[in-house]
Amino acid sequence: MNFDLDLISEMLIGYAPKVLGAIITLIIGFWVANIISSKARKQMQKREVDPSLVPFLSSLIQILIKILVLFSAASMFGIEVTSFVAILGALAFAVGLALQGQLSHMAAGVLILFFKPFKVGDFLVTNGYSGTVKEIQIFVTTLTTVDNRVIIIPNGKIMGSPLENLTANAIRKVPMTFGIGYNDDIDKARDVIKQVVSSCEKVLHDQPVDILVSELADSSVNFSVRPWVKTEDYWTVFFYMQENIKKEFDKAGIGIPFPQMDVHVHNTK
Repeated sequence: MNFDLDLISEMLIGYAPKVLGAIITLIIGFWVANIISSKARKQMQKREVDPSLVPFLSSLIQILIKILVLFSAASMFGIEVTSFVAILGALAFAVGLALQGQLSHMAAGVLILFFKPFKVGDFLVTNGYSGTVKEIQIFVTTLTTVDNRVIIIPNGKIMGSPLENLTANAIRKVPMTFGIGYNDDIDKARDVIKQVVSSCEKVLHDQPVDILVSELADSSVNFSVRPWVKTEDYWTVFFYMQENIKKEFDKAGIGIPFPQMDVHVHNTK
């Protein structure tokens, strides 16, 4: 096979500047896209834009700028923008078919930002995970767990599954169960529980407190106790009640039953 070295040299000389220019355009353009996206994020944070929108919009800005950079690089080779758009559209269609799941996650991200079932800072329980919403991005939502682990969940999974937003309301009840022995005085136990609830500063004392005998269990009489608290004080009140109910029951001589097994040995001789 014969090669026309002069023709190859001429093509290299003719296209080398265009290739080099396109590469430089892509490098600089993508770098600028990252810079602008970062600055846009900082400006939105400075102007106190909804924290749920900030990562979504900044990543969208970055993607749009990169698409424009690709158009510019393509035009350097003499490719008309309309032709490039047609090619890009065909590729997008093919990629869309291959990545239907990702597109559904993107659509779910838009729905999350539009309908706002939750926002950055809310505490969620979904898909078997729980944590505080750190970021809502185009395709995924990032949670931070109570022990500081990071959970990344696709938006489609969140919108397609039951979602519990534990911080949606400003106040909530703290449901707790405390058991006493069958030989203990129910009224005395109720008075002790009322005393402990009254001593907790984080309980909303202008709201009624449920202190009800809820179950006559196998080895205990169970009280359901549900005081109202500010949502952010939920765990503070929960742990306070657990510790101080035990202390005050001990002082009042009220027993808290625990599981036990009686073993009877029969001598067959």
